Amino acid sequence: MTTHRTAAKQLVVCIENEGYAASLEKRKIYVALRDPAGEKHGLTRVIDESGEDYLYPNNFFRLIELPQTVKRAVFAAA
Repeated sequence: MTTHRTAAKQLVVCIENEGYAASLEKRKIYVALRDPAGEKHGLTRVIDESGEDYLYPNNFFRLIELPQTVKRAVFAAA
């Protein structure tokens, strides 16, 4: 598990959840944490519905850009 405070964070939207319906909701915005080892294997580390961070296939998500004020609010709510 990665420490949430020290990892670089990005916002992603879930576009697929096949096999992970209990952990991921389609169309929901998630916080993704930088994980170079996971990225080498085509995986994205995401804080999921359990509140923990896990690796999921990259193709389950799309990176999104939001205004800085909205981005801060989403990170604060996570």
